Amino acid sequence: MRLSRQIIPYLFLLPALLLLIVFNLAPTIATLVESTFIMSLRSGHRVFAGFANYERIFSDPIFWKSFEVTTIFSLLVNPIQIALALALAVLINQRLPGIGVFRSIYLLPIAVSLNVTAIVWGLMLDQNSGMINGILIQFGLPRQPFLHSVDQALWSIILIASWIGVPLWSLFLLAGLQNIPPTVLEAAKIDGANAWQSFTKITLPLLRRVLAFVLVADTVANFLMFAPILLLTSGGPRLSTNLIMYETYRRGFLYGDLGASSAMLSVMLIIVFVIIGVELYVLRGHD
Repeated sequence: MRLSRQIIPYLFLLPALLLLIVFNLAPTIATLVESTFIMSLRSGHRVFAGFANYERIFSDPIFWKSFEVTTIFSLLVNPIQIALALALAVLINQRLPGIGVFRSIYLLPIAVSLNVTAIVWGLMLDQNSGMINGILIQFGLPRQPFLHSVDQALWSIILIASWIGVPLWSLFLLAGLQNIPPTVLEAAKIDGANAWQSFTKITLPLLRRVLAFVLVADTVANFLMFAPILLLTSGGPRLSTNLIMYETYRRGFLYGDLGASSAMLSVMLIIVFVIIGVELYVLRGHD
């Protein structure tokens, strides 16, 4: 009887575990296996190649360019999104007039799919008839190429990614803020701490675990950024937005080189695990 009671919780977890295996673990293993084969979608010919696919991608300058673009993108978008999400969470945690209405409005981007968001932003950033360029012209400023510029295209993708990412991550940070006991902040105020000192010395340390989760989740989400690239830039102009995720799609489904595509995905998976490990180490708790 006692053994059966111990098994019951695992039986409730079994459906979720099966879904995790089918939709996450199995595709990951399949990708690692496929990366050791050379296979073309056109011919269907499949030959075991060992690490030949990895040798090919590591000697490919386009792969290294996509790796460089992905690194720059991640180094820019992650701090921007988390800083803005934290500021937004602090704002909506205040007791201000109309804050309830604002809490409902700022969540609207989350309700819209990333594909629709990308298309709408693509229309607004259009060089000829976009709304943003229309506003710039009204203020006497020149038109901007945005998605058609080597210098501005990646920043445009960061803007689109942050439009959804910032409200989403602010929800988790808001939950963390509301979980901080008010008595702790009141005690700090009584001891003479100002608002900035309370935030840096009390609020941020108590948000450490939530920040660790948000940072890890944000890193994974941005490494998997794909839809805006596919719909708006196709990796251009001049590979300036060619993130690794899009390069794997291009190599596998446009060129039919599934082996190289799987090898790129495997490398990206390893990179993500390493980054997550470093982030968790830096933000680890000392309690």
